[in-house]
Amino acid sequence: MIKTLMGCIREYKKPSILTPIYVSVEVIVECIIPFFIAKLINHIEDGSETRLVLLYGAALIGLAFISLFFGALAGSTCATASSGFAKNIRHDLFYKVQEFSFANIDRFSTSSLVTRLTTDVTNVQMAYMMVIRIAVRAPFMMIFSAIMAFAMCPQLSTVYIIILPFLAFALFFIVKKAMPLFNSVFKKYDKLNNSIQENVKGMRVVKSFVREEYEKQKFGKAADDVCADFTKAEKIVALNMPIMQLAMYIAMVVVSFLGARLIISTGGSVMGVGDLSSLFTYGMQILSSLMMLSMIFVMISISDASMRRICEVLKEESTIKNPENPVMEVTDGSIDFNGVSFKYHENAEKNALEDIELHIKSGETIGVLGGTGSSKSTLIQLISRLYDTSVGSVYVGGINVKDYDIEVLRDAVSVVLQKNVLFSGTIKENLRWGDKDASDEELVRVCKLAQADEFINSFPDKYDTFIEQGGTNVSGGQKQRLCIARALLKKPKILILDDSTSAVDTKTDALIRSAFASEIPDTTKIIIAQRISSVQDADRIIIMNDGKIDAIGTHEELLAGNDIYREVYYSQNRAGEE
Repeated sequence: MIKTLMGCIREYKKPSILTPIYVSVEVIVECIIPFFIAKLINHIEDGSETRLVLLYGAALIGLAFISLFFGALAGSTCATASSGFAKNIRHDLFYKVQEFSFANIDRFSTSSLVTRLTTDVTNVQMAYMMVIRIAVRAPFMMIFSAIMAFAMCPQLSTVYIIILPFLAFALFFIVKKAMPLFNSVFKKYDKLNNSIQENVKGMRVVKSFVREEYEKQKFGKAADDVCADFTKAEKIVALNMPIMQLAMYIAMVVVSFLGARLIISTGGSVMGVGDLSSLFTYGMQILSSLMMLSMIFVMISISDASMRRICEVLKEESTIKNPENPVMEVTDGSIDFNGVSFKYHENAEKNALEDIELHIKSGETIGVLGGTGSSKSTLIQLISRLYDTSVGSVYVGGINVKDYDIEVLRDAVSVVLQKNVLFSGTIKENLRWGDKDASDEELVRVCKLAQADEFINSFPDKYDTFIEQGGTNVSGGQKQRLCIARALLKKPKILILDDSTSAVDTKTDALIRSAFASEIPDTTKIIIAQRISSVQDADRIIIMNDGKIDAIGTHEELLAGNDIYREVYYSQNRAGEE
């Protein structure tokens, strides 16, 4: 895990190395200052001349500025290193997610990935900041302060050494109790983020069904779960401060009592008032260093779960990879399913697709009909290799899809989903997802094919109209037509419409299909639909039922010989039948 995360430091190695060096110099100087203060007080007590006092004073000012200078340098390099480290982690996480197949994405929920990219990365950033600065400062300060304290008075310094094991045991107990709670809270963070994401995304549905109160209760429960775990953990961690302070005050009282007796009994020959004052300072530094270490342990306890969750994503290998020598061209839009069976998870009891044998010629128009859950969408996802087959093979252009370069294959296959996504930006910017170099004339041409040009020109800003996130300021039918135009701009060998005209009227649907037939006759077109009118004119129609192909034929053949098709046809044309 540490090795994986260390790989994210990269160009920030220099500030990561300089920070501990600067901190070390700062600590050494801070530990020297109380020694000079002790000498100064002792000289003042002995009635030394002003010149010597001024000399010690100048030395103390110089040491203070040196400590301040190196402390400021350490703070600057630490901020650079930790922020850059977090930036690289987010970069690597985001790029890794882009490489994932659908199977990988199914393994991580969207809300969980969002938590890992935000909260988890912030926790790791804070831990890294502590590791390269405070985790160096605290032990160095403890060691050097103990050395200086022993150099001044070994008898009294033993008090600090005796009390350290008790504090270490208390710290170990606190961390042991708090760590499991911090580990569990991040799973509840995922549920909280999921509640927020679902609510915001489905706000229109929530309001239309007047479910605001239910959503508030659901969110409140998730928030209360997170709060309860954090409260319990923080209560345990909060014990750290009073325990440390109690130990510090006990040590101060004991040192004060023994030191005063030693000074009085020896007449100041063994230890002076300045030495006792510096011992207090060193004691404070030793115990405060231990408090810093406890903070580091707590932060690492919190970030340990975050680090593991981040590494889960970084170490996840995509289930779909490019071959060593990929084919870099799709020659035509022919499609062949050879004995294909597929399940979403290897441990699934039932196949989503079973014994699919299907052969489609380039340029054919194929309709696909079937009830909900008949695996229509699953079938087409294998064509662009969003998933790999469990059994059998899929060929495009006469070549196994596993032999293609993934980008080349997916550029040749355009898929328009029923719930396709538009991104925030202008209509032009959204359309150019299909071809970033497309001219304005090409944009207009594909929009006319998709029957989108007319409504676009009705907007005041026409093709420069700004689309809100998710396309919330256009209707469902307008969104679908824009997505169809975007897909056409790729000039695909295969165009798949996955129920993507469900929100347009039958006349517009017919105009879109007519435009396809006349303008892109060489493109293989697969139309998944619920309306028979959308596929009635297709060269062949596939009837899917329970993950299997029930029948293949023309409209007339299926009407005459397939019960499922006939039932759907008459239910949709009941008025005409009567």
